[in-house]
Parts: sequence; C-alpha cells; structure tokens
Amino acid sequence: MKLLGVDTGGTFTDFILIDDKEIRTLKIPSTPQNPAMAFMDGVTRLKAKSLLISHGSTVATNALLEGKGAEVLFIVTQGFRDILSLGRQSRPRLYALHPERERPSLGEEKIIEVRERTLPDGQILLPLVEKEVNRVLSVAKEIPCSSIAICLLHSYANQKHEKLLEKIFLMQGYKVSCSSTILPEYREFERASTTVVNAMVSPVMGNYLESLEQHVAPSVLKVMQSNGGTMSSTAAGDKAVHTVLSGPAGGMAGAFHIARSMGIDRILTFDMGGTSTDVGLCDGSVPTSSQASIAGWPIKIPMIDIHTIGAGGGSIAAIDAGGALQVGPASAGADPGPACYGKGNAVTVTDANLFLGRLLPDNFVSAGLGLDPQKCRRAMEVLARKSGLEPYRLAEGIIEVAEENMAAALRVVSVQRGHDPRHFTLFPFGGAGGLHACALAEKLGMRKVFIPLFPGLLSAVGMLLASPMRDYSASFLAVSSSDRTNLDAAYKPLASQAHQEMLAEGVRPADLTLEYSLDVRYRGQSFEINVPYSQDFISAFHQKYASLYGHCHPEREVEIVTLRLKALGQGLNFEDLTALKEPSAASPPFIAKVIWRGQRQSWQGYHRGHLGIEEPVTGPALIIEDTATHLLPPGWTAIRHRLGHLLLEKSDDS
Repeated sequence: MKLLGVDTGGTFTDFILIDDKEIRTLKIPSTPQNPAMAFMDGVTRLKAKSLLISHGSTVATNALLEGKGAEVLFIVTQGFRDILSLGRQSRPRLYALHPERERPSLGEEKIIEVRERTLPDGQILLPLVEKEVNRVLSVAKEIPCSSIAICLLHSYANQKHEKLLEKIFLMQGYKVSCSSTILPEYREFERASTTVVNAMVSPVMGNYLESLEQHVAPSVLKVMQSNGGTMSSTAAGDKAVHTVLSGPAGGMAGAFHIARSMGIDRILTFDMGGTSTDVGLCDGSVPTSSQASIAGWPIKIPMIDIHTIGAGGGSIAAIDAGGALQVGPASAGADPGPACYGKGNAVTVTDANLFLGRLLPDNFVSAGLGLDPQKCRRAMEVLARKSGLEPYRLAEGIIEVAEENMAAALRVVSVQRGHDPRHFTLFPFGGAGGLHACALAEKLGMRKVFIPLFPGLLSAVGMLLASPMRDYSASFLAVSSSDRTNLDAAYKPLASQAHQEMLAEGVRPADLTLEYSLDVRYRGQSFEINVPYSQDFISAFHQKYASLYGHCHPEREVEIVTLRLKALGQGLNFEDLTALKEPSAASPPFIAKVIWRGQRQSWQGYHRGHLGIEEPVTGPALIIEDTATHLLPPGWTAIRHRLGHLLLEKSDDS
C-alpha cells in the first residue's frame, strides 16, 4: 500500500508520499477557514489512490482556542456541579494583587446533577434508578446541545452508572463522552475537565475526519495523537482530546527517531513553522507529560512534552506604543500571509529574511507560490520610516528579536530544567528552522546542528514513521509490597482491552508490544513519578526521584497511584525512506547577495542535492532545497551524510 503523511499547520499543509519506490513531496498554503480544503487539494494534486494516510491536524486545538467547539451538557453527581469552577487552589500568579479568573467553565444552565453515588472502592451507595435517568433525559432535552460529557463521582472504580447514562443518550442521537472511558483515573477535577474538552472537540473532529474519509476513499486514514503514535480515524473522532498536539508530536517523534538512527540520542528539537515554534529536549528518549492546559482548559492525557511560542516565519513585526520593535505572537498566517506573499502588507520574519537575501524568491515555488521582493521592500520601508531605522537595520532587528524569543524557548526546556545545552545537538526543522539554527546554537553555546532529510516536511515524515499506539490507565491506590499478585491481576483487563482494540485497528499480533508502567509516589505526597513496571520498580522510583530532585527517601513507604499500559504496533523505519529516491529537482551552485551584519556580501549558494557526500562546505553559504533554506554563517562547516542529512559544526577558532 502507498503511504502518505499529511501535516496541517497554521500556514502550510505538508505532504510526503511514498509511491512505487519513489518519494514525492508537496507543500501548499493551509486553508484555516476550512482545513479540509488544503488536505483534499493536496491529495488531488498528488493523484494517488489506495493510500494509508497518517494525518496530523490542528482541528481539535483550534476548536478550543477559538471557542468553536460543540455545545456541551455536563452531567455530574448531585452536589458536585461546581467541580469545574472550583478546580484546584493553585494560582498561576501567586503575587497578583488583582488575580483574574483564567479557568473557563460551562454556564450553570449547562450542568445537570444526578442522584447517584459510587464509593472510592467501587461499591454503589446510591443506585441510579430508572426514574432518575428519565428525569435527567427530560431536562437535557430542554437544553440546546449536541454533545454530552458525563463525569460521575468515582466512576473510575465502577463505570456502571456512567455507562447506563451513555446508553440512553446515544439512543437519543447525542455524542457522548464518559470520564470512565476518556480518563479512568482518580482526581475528579482533571477527569471532569478532560472529559468536557473531549465532548467539545470530538463532534468537530468527527465531522472533519468524516469529510476527509469520503474524499480519500478507499484509502485508510490514521490520525496522529499527542503521544506520538497513530490511531484510527474512528477512534480519533470519539477521543479527539488525544489529538490536541498531534502536529508538533509528529515532528518531535520523527526527529528523535531519525537522530537515534544516526547514533545521536541527546537533541534539542527546534520546529519553526509559519505560525509558531515548537521546542523540546530528548535525553535518550522522547519526553512525555500527562498534563497540559489549552485555552485555559486543563487536560490530563499522555502527550509528548513540547513547549510552544508564537514565533514563526509569519510572526508580524510592529512598533509598540513605546517605540520598541515587537515580533509576534500575532501571525500573518496563510491568508493574507507575509507581505512578500503579495496579498497583505504585514512585515514578518519571512519578509526580513527575504529582504536580507537569505531567502530566494524562486525557491518558494514548491509551496505553490513565489515571493514578491518588491512588495516586501515597500512594506519594509513603510515600517522602517515608522521605526526611524534604515530598512536593512530594521530587517536585521526583526531577525534578532525573533531569535531571542526562540532562544528563550530553548532555554525553558533545557537550562531551566537542569540540562546543559552544550551537551546536546540542535535538531532544527520546519520550513524556517535552518535559517536560524546556527544563530540559536551560538546563543546557547552549542557547536553541532543536525538538519535531516525533508526538514520542511519533518512533521509529516514523523507521521509516516509513527507506530499505531494506544495508552491505557487504571487507578490503583495501594501501598506497595513485595506481593505482585494483585498488580498482575489488575493489569490483565488493560492488556485484554489493548489486544482487542489494537488488533481491530489492523495491528498483527506478532507486531504488538505492551509496555507496563506505574505512577508512584512517597505516601503522603500529591504528585507521582512514572516508572516501568518490573520486579524492582521501587528501587527504580528511588533512583528517578533522586535524579529529579537530588535526594530520595528509601526508608519511606511507596504508594502506587495509577497503572499504565502503552500498546505499540510496528512503525516504518527511517531507513525505508532513505533507500528510496530523493526528489530530483536541483540547481547548480550560485552566488547569493546577502546582507550580513550591515554589509552586503556575496555568498556561495548550493542546492542540497548537489553537495558531495562527506565533502565539507564552509560558511558563509546558503544551502537550498525544495522545502527549506539553510543559512551557514561564517565559522560553520556543513557536511552531507551518505543518507542525505546535513551535519553542521562550529569551528573551534570561531
């Protein structure tokens, strides 16, 4: 079967197709008003059928950010209608004299209390009777909504009442999200919030995926999850909360996969697109987190740990009220886009790079458009007059401000978490990553940069490489002991569910891997650490605790909180891509007129495909390819690896 990876970003939608031993790529402007349009347009242009499609989408994220999710009715146990508005007592700004409420909530009219009660051990104290179910259904019919979120007290221990309500509402045509399915773990607030978010975004995501399936039939559509794996489109429509970071997750997972294939397992990832920049740190593995907040909504799902800022090629430059230059977080997006796209007048980071000669106008044709240098110059001159700077100095200032913002983001995931970036390799990708990678490496004291094949499409590549994956969990509050009998028994239902669902998604039994882990803490603590489940997991917990906090307490009791199981299928190996034919479009060496530190200079330019294997290229130079441009400053050397990757290194005397 032919394989297609599709990543929908804020500015561009990227496609990479493996077709008959050949790789074809495509990059076209996104259609934010209807993301499905760009997806369908790209599939039509590629003229390929009977595909296995792996897709990363921003639909769920945008539905939350823009407040365009489905109207949700929230059903809770009697006495707990305020669970969302109360939340946790933590304050994001502890010393704010006038704290503002940041946590969104549903209106009081959208919450229904139901008379029932389940105890923490799963025993039913107050049964949910038929009369109460009919009352709840009658009230619900009077409230305009299309999606139901159900979160009953302690349903993680016994889901009987939630499933009863779910059955009734499904029969009435509602979309239903049950907390015992979405997040079967204790901590009512996070479980409730995550379930409500799923109820908001699942109808939107479901409709989107349904329209795509109709267009690509009989192709099979898989969706990238926030945890770095794929799931079926049916599952993604039901559990859309698991897709809120699907695009960035594909890029980071793909980056680590490729770096590890080259023997590099300590990388700082730098994904610079048109709208935002995503950064992360991999120290031997892809980092994961179980909690995030999007548009003020806390979400507790397994996800790759990524830090995002509003800095990209489309970030708009402006002069603020104090006369200072500001770059981002507002973005020109795909429409109207930067001034050089020819539709708008906003000066952006892309305009600054074009004005300084670091982008070549004709090298943007693979994105379906060429750049307009004259429109860029006019817009830059207008903003320059307002700022009181020479146009070239303004352009350099825009780059400097953007790079400081991006360097600060890289420090958040490295220095602020106790990692020395000098011990890592910078791994840039995204259409604009290579233009700023060396400058960022210098700011962090890093000397090595790794630029992979297809850097402008790496998130789509990561989706091709991603394995089918599902995460399962179950609350299991108990003080640990040497007796593993109860633990082994508690894992069996999770393993059975994983086998059933993964096989239903087409994973062969021989390709299925189950990874067991536990959330563990010292008794009396409120937060946990995840460790692999083994005979010696308690010692592993002490060691990990010490590595994180500098001390541990072997004499204290250890408490198990949650059982976790990760089910993995077999993914594609990157070597399968490198064995295929590279895109053939190339041009001979050229001379680029670049403004560098106030001086107009003539730099050597190369097409990546024409670089000799293991033949060093010394900066200053520009290296172009179909989906990206890479800037090699003075003092840096680039070598093309036999697999096509670029290895950049700063010389010792520079």
